[in-house]
Amino acid sequence: MNRKIALFGAALGIGASMLFSAIAFAEPSAAPSPAALPGAAAATAAPAAGQVQISLDKTSLQNYGEVTVSGKAMAGAPVFVEVWSGRTVHADLFDTKKDKKTGIAPYILYQTEQMPAYYKVLVPADKKAVLETAKAEGKKWKFSETLKKCGALEAFNAPGTIPIQRYRVSLLGSVIGSRGTELAAMDAKENINRAMKLAKTRFRNPGALLAPVVMTRPDGSFTAKISVPSGAPDGTFHVRAFSGQGGFSRTLSFENHVGFPYVYLSNAGTSMNLLWPFLLSFAVCTFGVLMGAGGGFILNPLLVLIWPLPAAVVAGTVMPTVLFSQASGIFNYSKIKFISWKLGIAIGLAMLLGGFIGPELTELITLSQFKFIFGIILIFLACLMAWQTTPGYVAKNKKEKAILDQFQKKAKEAAAKKAQAKPVAV
Repeated sequence: MNRKIALFGAALGIGASMLFSAIAFAEPSAAPSPAALPGAAAATAAPAAGQVQISLDKTSLQNYGEVTVSGKAMAGAPVFVEVWSGRTVHADLFDTKKDKKTGIAPYILYQTEQMPAYYKVLVPADKKAVLETAKAEGKKWKFSETLKKCGALEAFNAPGTIPIQRYRVSLLGSVIGSRGTELAAMDAKENINRAMKLAKTRFRNPGALLAPVVMTRPDGSFTAKISVPSGAPDGTFHVRAFSGQGGFSRTLSFENHVGFPYVYLSNAGTSMNLLWPFLLSFAVCTFGVLMGAGGGFILNPLLVLIWPLPAAVVAGTVMPTVLFSQASGIFNYSKIKFISWKLGIAIGLAMLLGGFIGPELTELITLSQFKFIFGIILIFLACLMAWQTTPGYVAKNKKEKAILDQFQKKAKEAAAKKAQAKPVAV
């Protein structure tokens, strides 16, 4: 009974460690003040002549919601609304597409630390068909082409000037921890093009970057609802309207206040309800310690699939949390003498080397590639383990049968000792 209580306590501690780790990752990132932005204003503003007029119906949200933007542009002109978060996040893109003329792949890594954690362009409602076409294209859709079809190329402004570093990468360099040779800065046009590709890599689907919700009337007045979804960052959001015949409006702002149980994860650029990963880690790590793996191999793909978290951030987050389950597992397995320290140290040295290489390689694969590779590995291991547990295989393999018999013997001995130690009721 005491062991069951101890195991339950250990599993509960593992879940608590996951909760603590997630909170630890929720350190606030630097966000530019609205006053530092060109033309920043309060909820309403009196724009200069020739600009688009704009106002917001509220200045703050509590754990997400909707903000209505309204205003007036020149009659007959389409209106676009650009919305972005003051919070920023890391984004990267590894270009391996071969040049059509030379047939040579560039192998250039583009990355930035200044990608808005939330970004969206609201386009006229009559462009809904364009968005549906982009969604139907799946992974092949192009952000720049979709913007062009919506007439919103000039509305893509906030991420267009972010600093983007680029490196010529080699596989050998990545293995030894090098990002490669840093290349010269790009011109403004190329920077915008790469910023669009980085935005697509970061947000992935058309619905996350574009929304056909701007309603325009014949007199030029317009309204649009800005939906701040669960998972959006906290802090300041900036709003600016654009019309091809009237230029940009002033930049307005509102606040999104994220409160417990929601917490913002600064390096992932998203917020989440901690209750669900807490319960998930509790169940997964209990089973994982039973398997002798700590639970990370199960927790990692589940976090990527269920929540919009970058694979590299999930891998990095799971690593320290698994330490807690591994520590409790080592203690309990050593008590029943199931640990081979010589084999464990040999394997540990190999894992130490792999731990230096793995983080560098995460920048060179996409989320889709990560899921595919991880899925294939898990399927292969599952099939192999299932085959090795069949009665026919165990009967033929004397070594594994001996190991199984030894485990059963130790389990019976442990149960017998426990029964002897139990006080007899008088």
